[in-house]
Parts: sequence; C-alpha cells; structure tokens
Amino acid sequence: MKPLALLRLAWRSIAGHRLRSALTTLGVIIGVAAVIAFVTLGASLQAGIVGDISPDDQRNVYGWAADPGTEGGPLAGAQPVVSEADLAALEERSGIDAAYGYAPLGTQAVATGDSVVPLGDGAFATGPTYVREDDIATGRQFEQGEPEAVVNPAVAGAFESNVSVGDELTLVFQGGETRTVTVVGITDTSEGLSPFEGFGQSPRLYVPTDPFYAGADSAADEETDGNESAEESEADGNASAPGEDDPGNESDGEAAAGTRYTAIVVEAPSADDAAIDRAKEQARSYLESDASDASALLASGELEIVLQTSTQLLSQLQDILGLLQNFIVGVAAISLLVGSIGIANIMLVSVTERTREIGIMKAVGAQNRDVLGLFLMEAIVLGVIGAILGTALGLATGYLGAQYIDLPLVYPLEYVALAIAVGVLVGVFSGLYPAWKAARTDPIDALRYE
Repeated sequence: MKPLALLRLAWRSIAGHRLRSALTTLGVIIGVAAVIAFVTLGASLQAGIVGDISPDDQRNVYGWAADPGTEGGPLAGAQPVVSEADLAALEERSGIDAAYGYAPLGTQAVATGDSVVPLGDGAFATGPTYVREDDIATGRQFEQGEPEAVVNPAVAGAFESNVSVGDELTLVFQGGETRTVTVVGITDTSEGLSPFEGFGQSPRLYVPTDPFYAGADSAADEETDGNESAEESEADGNASAPGEDDPGNESDGEAAAGTRYTAIVVEAPSADDAAIDRAKEQARSYLESDASDASALLASGELEIVLQTSTQLLSQLQDILGLLQNFIVGVAAISLLVGSIGIANIMLVSVTERTREIGIMKAVGAQNRDVLGLFLMEAIVLGVIGAILGTALGLATGYLGAQYIDLPLVYPLEYVALAIAVGVLVGVFSGLYPAWKAARTDPIDALRYE
C-alpha cells in the first residue's frame, strides 16, 4: 500500500476519535513545550548575562589574592595584599593601560539636604576608568585626589528631588563620619559595572580611591606622625574598606607599604585575547616578583594571585546555569516518556477495537506490512502533531517568559530541532509494538472477533 494511502487511512482513524487523539498527544505536547521553553529561557538568561559585559569591560582583568583551595565567585577568600606602589609599577609595564584598586566602602547612607537614603553596600572606591565613558549618560568620570563621585540612576532618583551633575552629596560612614562629594557624572544604567559588584540593578556610587580609601601617602604620614588621632585621619577623608583595621602595617612589623587592596583591576590595551593574556602575564610576573610589596604576603604559599576576565568569571555562573538547565530539561523529558506510554496504550486499544477491520483487510489481500504500516503511521502522525503543537507552545512560552523577565530572546535552534525529532521518535517507538501486534493478527480469528 502506498504511503499516501496509509496516511489517508491513518488520518481518517485519528479524526474519527478526536478527543481520544487529543488526549493522547497531550503528553507529547507538554513534554516538547517544556523542553523548548526551558532551554529558551536558559539560553536567554545566559545571553543576558554575557550581554552585560561591555566591549570595554572585556579588556579588564580582575585580580585578588586568596587561598588556593578557596571555592566561590569573585573575591571569595580574598586578602589585601596589593599596595599603591604595586599599582603604580603595574601601570608602567608594557601591555598594561591602567591598574587601580577596588574597595567597597563602609557606608551607611547618602544624604542631600534633609533627605537621607540608605546605602549600606553600594559605595565603591576605585579608579576613574572603572566607570567607562560609554557608561556615563551625563557628566564625566571622577578624578583621583578630588572629592567627586559618579552615581547611577538608582541613587540619582532616590531622593525627593532628583540628583543632577553639580549637586553635592554627603556620605555617612559607619561610625558616624561624614564626607561631602560633588556629583560629576551619572551612569546610563543602574546595573553593576563588573563582576566584583555583580550585574544586578541597585543603588551604586563610585568615588576615587584617593582620598576615600587610605592611600600610601596618608599611611606614610601616619608613620611619621604617630600622634595623629583617628579623628584627624577621618577628617582627611581616608575611610578604609571594611575588614581592614590597619591596612598600612606589615605583619612582620616592618615599615608600612601603604594601603593594601583586596581587589585590583588591570586594563589591557584591547579586548584581543593576546593583549589580555599579555596583561595577565605582566601583572602576575610583577606581583609574584621580589620587587612587589605583594610578594612578601604571597611568598608563604598560603595565598595566590587570581587574575580573570569578566567572561571567565561569568563562565562559572554559566556552567551552573547549564547544569540547572540540563536538570530541568531532564525532568521535562519525563513528560515525553509519559506521552509515549499514552500513545502506545491508545494504539493497543485501537488494535483491539479494530481486530475485525484487520481481518477484513487481510481477507481482501492486505499484507502484514500494510497493516504494520497503517498502525505505525497513526502513531507517527500523533507524535508529529504533538511535536508541532508542543514546539509552538514552547516557543510562545519562552517568548513570554523572556519578555516578562526582561531578557534578550534567544531560541536555541538545535534544541528546537531535537525536541521535534524526539516527538516524532516517540510516535515511532510507541507505535512499533501495537503495529507489530496488529500485523501478526490471524485473519480467520480476526473475522470471528466480536
């Protein structure tokens, strides 16, 4: 019997039992839709994370020192080891455009006039180029040595009257100390600018390490003037990062090397892989050499320098997302198994109901392969219908989910094709045994069947 005739007969049987056929394909529809929806959301989430890395940020190398066995994300187990002198020396090396420290400041709030807004972990001392020019919607980057700040829209819009360039803000540090800064720039987004602070949206304020983080000069001044009070140091604006009670003193009692930074940023000339690798090599070779202040703390082997790009840091998160996605897809695939069992069950019922029809077909000359082909075609058609409807539902669900979460929509076409193929195979394999059973039916017994 020709395939077209088999298809026509199979469709007639399916259309004759519409409700049963619809319920049979429901398991396949749900399974295929779940797989496509989850992989679409997973791919969109990964694209959203990678998309947060701007071209300029891709040339940044983020560094910190931690125990070699420490696991976790950026700054996990980080210890302050890199001095201002080390950063200055790094900037002089070929293959490095800039090198600066990064430190969260122990702030409690930020105020303007009588309006006060909490800012517990949203203030950071860093280098001017950390806030890239392309990220600034209004104003400019701050300058080292000046009481200036760049804020994001979440900070600018948090007060009764929106903050604009030229306004003054008062930073309230832990302990009650205050410091006034002039807003010189507002970023174009409230998302984070690097893996150090994360990429989520929250209020953030950026100031220069000098004078908002105790610098080498101030540490030297404290060495020569042991009578300077803590209050006078705070008045000079040298607010240390949390966890650094005395960043200027070496553990061996020798003269202080200045402020020690827990995290640093090294900028390569470009985002080219060769340029980034060269910047990494230059930074590592210097920091581990005897010429650096950091080497004294690294020599024991209890700490090692970690240097990674945003892409490398986020790849760890992507790996976790990939594992989670595979797990969810595995759970969703159970629906396909359930759907295949449903098709097999219905096809067995159909064989029993149509036993007399099978006997008549064989009596008029139908071969076993014709009967096998007929019932197998029905199972395939049910699988194809389930795969098509499931694909449409999965694509629509993925689209709505990405729009709701505000993610860039990415359809992983290879998974879509795989889901459709699996849906068809479900129909084939679930229909094999019922079709074989129908083909093996004895025509005399079939004609006698009531």
